[in-house]
Amino acid sequence: MLKIRPSQAADVAAITAIYTHHVLHGTGTFEVDPPSVQDMALRREDVLAKALPYLVAENASGVVGFAYCNWFKPRPAYRYSAEDSIYLAPGTHGQGLGRLLLTELMVQAERAGVRKLIAVIGDSANAGSIGVHRSCGFAHVGNLGACGWKFDRWLDVILMDKAIGLGNSTPPG
Repeated sequence: MLKIRPSQAADVAAITAIYTHHVLHGTGTFEVDPPSVQDMALRREDVLAKALPYLVAENASGVVGFAYCNWFKPRPAYRYSAEDSIYLAPGTHGQGLGRLLLTELMVQAERAGVRKLIAVIGDSANAGSIGVHRSCGFAHVGNLGACGWKFDRWLDVILMDKAIGLGNSTPPG
């Protein structure tokens, strides 16, 4: 049975393994050198220190995906906008796992005070990520053409966003 839950320090090795696969074989991240377990632990701690969600999806075989959000930009005016990230273990795509993670991430982000989630999707051919975000109500808001270089080719970035909770209907309080 699949369970979405807050990540724990013990999950970092599995999170790192999933992310390493995407760094080495995918274009969803423009990182080209896999971070170490220690680097990923620090990144997770940074997100949690900001009182933002960092989730994992777990089944009987262990952690099969993770999702988190982090502030979109460090300046105070952006303090209600966060960028989401979702990564799935190889062989788990197309099973609805990304949608489950993103749906719970939106709930947790709203609880943390986020009013806007922003998807910065690596590679305009990343149909899975674009589709997951679209299915959760994100709208396409822009393209950054040929702004990344990975695997000996230029890659676009797709920007999508979604207001969550009260969005911009009221001033933050």
